[in-house]
Amino acid sequence: MQYQGGCHCGAVRFDVDVDVSNPITCNCSYCTQRGSILAFTPAEALTLERGEEKLTEYRFNSGQIQHLICSVCGMESFARGAMPDGTKMVAVNLRCLEGVDLDGLEPAQVDGRSR
Repeated sequence: MQYQGGCHCGAVRFDVDVDVSNPITCNCSYCTQRGSILAFTPAEALTLERGEEKLTEYRFNSGQIQHLICSVCGMESFARGAMPDGTKMVAVNLRCLEGVDLDGLEPAQVDGRSR
């Protein structure tokens, strides 16, 4: 389904086609503090409408995920990475999408802390 989303201050805005029916939460140190609910979609399914110049990159642990944080408000609305087979993908923070019923989600818990 097609959604519009962005950061808290609106400096970063995007359109994304993402299935929100199988979201995850992760218990790694970063995700635990951030509190994101994530859904994954191919990289080409996200179109950044504005704010590329406002995005600050953060990498930790293995450095495989490009966490992109708005330099104005500090919100990470999506991250870029790759699936194990090398396919480029984005992890979308469902809390940053318009029209998603967050109370209706049942995210699977992923053990990122042990990886």
